[in-house]
Amino acid sequence: MNVGRVMQLFFRPGKAGEEEDSEPESDLESEDFDDDVVDPSYVLDEEGEEEQEEDEDLTATLHAFQGPAPKKRRKLVGSNSAKRKLVGSNSVKRKLVGSNSAKRKLVGSNSAKRKLVGSNSAKRKLVGSNSAKRKLVGSSPAKRKLVGSSPAKRKLVGSSPAKRKLVGSSPAKRKLVGSSPAKRKLVGSSPAKRKLIGSSPAKRKLGTPTRTSPTPSTPTRTSPTPSTPTRTSPTPSTPTPTPSTPTQSRSRLAQTSESESQSDPWKTEKDPDSVPDISRFQPRRQPGIQLETLSTHSPKELFQLFFATDTVLKMCKYTNKHAARNKELGKKYKWVDVEMDDLYKFFGLLFYMSLVSLCRIQDYWRQNHIFYVPFPAKVMPRDRFQTILWNIYLSDLEEDEQNDKKGTPGHDKLARVRPLYEAIRCACQAYYHPKRELAVDERMVAAKAKTGMKQYMKVKPNKWGIKLFVLAESSSGYTIQFDIHTGKTGAIRHHGLAYDVVMNLIQKSSLGTGYHIYMDNFYTSPRLFKDLTSMKFGACGTYREGRKGFPRVRENDFTRDSERGSVRWIRQGQLLFVKWLDTQEVSMCSTIHPAFSGDMVERRMKDKDGSWTTRRIPCPTPVLAYNKNMGRVEQSDKLIQYYSTLRKTACWYKTLLLHFLDIAATNAYVLHCELSSVKSRQPMTHKEFMTVLVCQLCDVDMEGNPRSRKSDHIPVAISEVQESAQRAPRGRLRCKRCLLEDDVRRDTSWKCQACEVPLCLLTNRNCFFQWHK
Repeated sequence: MNVGRVMQLFFRPGKAGEEEDSEPESDLESEDFDDDVVDPSYVLDEEGEEEQEEDEDLTATLHAFQGPAPKKRRKLVGSNSAKRKLVGSNSVKRKLVGSNSAKRKLVGSNSAKRKLVGSNSAKRKLVGSNSAKRKLVGSSPAKRKLVGSSPAKRKLVGSSPAKRKLVGSSPAKRKLVGSSPAKRKLVGSSPAKRKLIGSSPAKRKLGTPTRTSPTPSTPTRTSPTPSTPTRTSPTPSTPTPTPSTPTQSRSRLAQTSESESQSDPWKTEKDPDSVPDISRFQPRRQPGIQLETLSTHSPKELFQLFFATDTVLKMCKYTNKHAARNKELGKKYKWVDVEMDDLYKFFGLLFYMSLVSLCRIQDYWRQNHIFYVPFPAKVMPRDRFQTILWNIYLSDLEEDEQNDKKGTPGHDKLARVRPLYEAIRCACQAYYHPKRELAVDERMVAAKAKTGMKQYMKVKPNKWGIKLFVLAESSSGYTIQFDIHTGKTGAIRHHGLAYDVVMNLIQKSSLGTGYHIYMDNFYTSPRLFKDLTSMKFGACGTYREGRKGFPRVRENDFTRDSERGSVRWIRQGQLLFVKWLDTQEVSMCSTIHPAFSGDMVERRMKDKDGSWTTRRIPCPTPVLAYNKNMGRVEQSDKLIQYYSTLRKTACWYKTLLLHFLDIAATNAYVLHCELSSVKSRQPMTHKEFMTVLVCQLCDVDMEGNPRSRKSDHIPVAISEVQESAQRAPRGRLRCKRCLLEDDVRRDTSWKCQACEVPLCLLTNRNCFFQWHK
């Protein structure tokens, strides 16, 4: 018999001096008692039968020693440990048997805490807290920390750390949230220091005068007296600014501080101004038309100066090759190779359509209809006109294919119009030399074609299209030079697009010196005007305030009380900056005008009583000159828009071809007016000139009847001079056939009456016959 087990069963755990029935729950809760006495899972194998017999004997002995077990203990035999622990507990605790640990811990707690069983930890912690804190359950940690804080701080939840730190700071500091560190450090500093933010280090050092360190003077002692020894103070040295060369800075703020420090205050019209030195006008050729003024020039002949026969012959060659390529690709239409006369008739019909406007091209050939017009059908069939319009080409196909390959060095965006483009530009400069006043402006050609050269200008009537930069004569509107803007290129622009445009349009070798160039605020800059002055060109134009290099002085500037007609000006060497207060403030820059010459203009102004009166107010000299010369350059655009051949096409080079026709017709009309003024004759109106040009290009009379070609192609004298002394030098031109076929320059005094082409007519050289064969 195992004595140890008997002792273990006999002496149960508990406090000394306690009776068995006083704490029944402690006996049942003991794990040793449960495991050794009433555990039903105690299983023996075959080899442990002797132990089983011993246990039975021990159990019998225990029962005999202790007596029968309590009623509650007998019922729990075989139950789980959790249920055995609840013997003698209250009903609330017994109901929680099998529930989770969180619910069991809440026995006896308040109802609010018991409802939170199963909720998240954040919600359980808020039991008993205020309503504001309980609403933040599940919110961000930053928002929960702000419970009870100020409204300004609560609004900053989710903002940047820099902004949250500024709660309660000064308004100046709060505005700097997100600015650069250099700007934030300057809060409370002087205005001069704040203006230098972002400038170069060299410029910031120049913001305040550099002082040389004072030469230390040796302190001299006076002979001390026995009573009070005295020492004389050192003589202070005068700080002298160290001379330094200002470094050029790209910072606008640095440029502003420099211009404000160097510019004088604004002056008024009462202050005298000196007349600047103006370069002498020395043109390369005699200004005006560069043609024989004694001979007659028909509108067709003037037009052929720009669309010469050799240029048109090349266009015929390129067009025929392009049409043959389209036929190979499967285009189904009848094609006959185009000739020079066909192409001139095609141009004539385009000008006719600009005079007589119909909705569609097909309407010009409609019969038995209210839109019926008989003239186009007499000149060319409809299908012939359309096939020429579809296939017209301005360059060589093989060269374009090589140029269009990706990675081609020196890729030319204008390759498809380059031959005609260069021919028109050369002709514009060859047959007319401008007078002194010129104007630079941009022109927009409306285009719907898909091309990378298409631009947008909201201030133009045609907002979308191809942009041209034009140099024109101010008095007549003659187009002297023009450039097509192809968009961004890889070329490095040191001074900007506007600077390069003006310098490319103005060629000193072809124009001469002493010209006055007028431009708008897109081109005006101090650097450009200074460089034009060094090239002996004058310049005048409006400018935009705030740009680099222009004065920003506020001293004696316009105020709200300034009257209409007030003038302010500043002169910086050759540059004159003028501001004039009209209905709006007008800013001008000039190198060729004084500020004010006493000129007055009339303006209708409203009096205090509400009545309108006409008053004379002062007007600066540059403003009057600009309005006079820059306003007339719009005459060229007006002449082009009156009778324009422009039509919507899918190919951008066809759009430029139509605009080249407009330039040629407009310049031809200007030449006609110049010739008429030289001969003291009344020139034709623009419409009459275009009508005659259409008839001559289409080879019909004014009634629309075709001319007899055999009777018209006869040789006539070029000059109408009757004096034999002047007939030879004035009435001779280059033979067109000798120049094209033999590449030799030979002068002749004969031309074809119908073709208006100078041809040799000699016994040993009959170019007239060979030309018409």
